Amino acid sequence: MNTRYLSLTPFIAWQQIPRPVDWAAVFGRDARLEIEIGFGNGDFIVQRAQACPETNFVGLELEWSSVQRALRRLNQTGLSNVRLLQIDARIALERLVQPRTVAHIYTLFPCPWPKERHAKHRIFGHAFLKLLNSRLQPEGTAQLVTDHHPYMEWVLEQATHTGFDVQCTPIPPTYRTKYEQKWLDKGQEEFYDVQLRKQQDQPIPLIEDLALQTHRLDHFEPATFQPVNERGTIAVEFKEFLFDPTRQRGMVWVFAIEESLTQNFWIEIAYYNRLWHIRPARGCSVIPTMSVQRALDLVRDAARCTAGQHQQPASPTISDDERTS
Repeated sequence: MNTRYLSLTPFIAWQQIPRPVDWAAVFGRDARLEIEIGFGNGDFIVQRAQACPETNFVGLELEWSSVQRALRRLNQTGLSNVRLLQIDARIALERLVQPRTVAHIYTLFPCPWPKERHAKHRIFGHAFLKLLNSRLQPEGTAQLVTDHHPYMEWVLEQATHTGFDVQCTPIPPTYRTKYEQKWLDKGQEEFYDVQLRKQQDQPIPLIEDLALQTHRLDHFEPATFQPVNERGTIAVEFKEFLFDPTRQRGMVWVFAIEESLTQNFWIEIAYYNRLWHIRPARGCSVIPTMSVQRALDLVRDAARCTAGQHQQPASPTISDDERTS
């Protein structure tokens, strides 16, 4: 087997730990906290962690392949002041990071998404900058380095009324990362360093987990079960339904989407204690959000239709053990 990393110790399975995260407990010390958004191969976060052993570093990345490469670099260096998460930066800042706790947040060479129809994917838009501001300490700083001039100008426009003092400086190659080298090889020798210093707080509270309501039904007929997709501010799409008649257990594969968060999980319909129970399947580690609740409600409604049922008694609240198991 080709081992892509040596140890998972620096990796945090964030879905399985209490939110918001107690970073002092995670690192075993209370220290200055810096966050890198999109750490790629881990080149720069490793450089920073080596240069500043007194600082705690958190890296956020979407791609597992990047997490693997960064883990390998961390394992080889023996650094203990870095933790890595596979997560969208918006979700991390909204749910995992307490307001006014981070000293510095930075991202190097993010995708500029140059086409206008892709603008919604760009990081460092107005709303995101206000969220960034809310998580920074007083006088905290954020930094964006990019090779793309139009994107730099867009970020400067977005930064208006976000509570930041903004400075942009052309810089030579400085960071020795994969993407910087890519553009350097193509002949680009000037990049753009956008520095943002917090001057006025933008209070944005944490998004807290929802107490999910599970459901129980007296009757269920799997042969006629047909859940209906829903589109809107919250979108729910059902992909597949499997049923084991011997075990009297069904599984519904669902995508639940709200704002920037898409969750892909299974909902279980299981018969025990003389009732059919509808709940997130064990091991899925869903984030309990309104879209997940809506998916549960839609499964309940479709299950009721199979037996012509009407309104049922109030549903129970899912326990912490059920949610994380």
